[in-house]
Amino acid sequence: MNKVLLEYPLPNKNSFQIVQGDITKEKVDAIVNAANSRLEHGGGVAWTISRKGGDSVQHESQEWVREHGEVSHAEPAWTSAGNLPCRYVIHAVGPVWGDGDEDAKLADAVTGSLRVASELGLASVSLPAISTGIFGFPKERAARLIFASIENYLTQNTDDSLKQVRLILYGQADAELYLGFWRDYKNK
Repeated sequence: MNKVLLEYPLPNKNSFQIVQGDITKEKVDAIVNAANSRLEHGGGVAWTISRKGGDSVQHESQEWVREHGEVSHAEPAWTSAGNLPCRYVIHAVGPVWGDGDEDAKLADAVTGSLRVASELGLASVSLPAISTGIFGFPKERAARLIFASIENYLTQNTDDSLKQVRLILYGQADAELYLGFWRDYKNK
């Protein structure tokens, strides 16, 4: 069972939540997949989403790349959710730590995911801590960028459909870590 650990209201009835749990169990309009540019879902969160979503998630991802080319940081792809309880999977390409310009790429991936959710007319979206797993992005640095990107997007786009953004953290240790990062972020 996913557990809301923090809910923070933003302008115009928008809200941001930090949640401990499994992103594949989120009953929201869309979840964000931390993907690679070829949408080959072979490891980490991407593998779990593809496995639990069923063959359609990987098949639609391959079709997306054939039709549109590789996915960029700023322009996420999207597919149906297959067997998952959400409607869509938004495939965001996060940066690999050490490749250069990582901060801008991560901000682009988060903002791009929220923009795609809005373009699809969605009200709710859940995202993981993009790039902090197998891509090696330092967690505290990523947290600040993710928080700022979400807050900026929701504050600047008050008239679109998106009303709730949830940051899903799998383990208790990461959830507590991000709650601490949130307190530091809001106190600066």
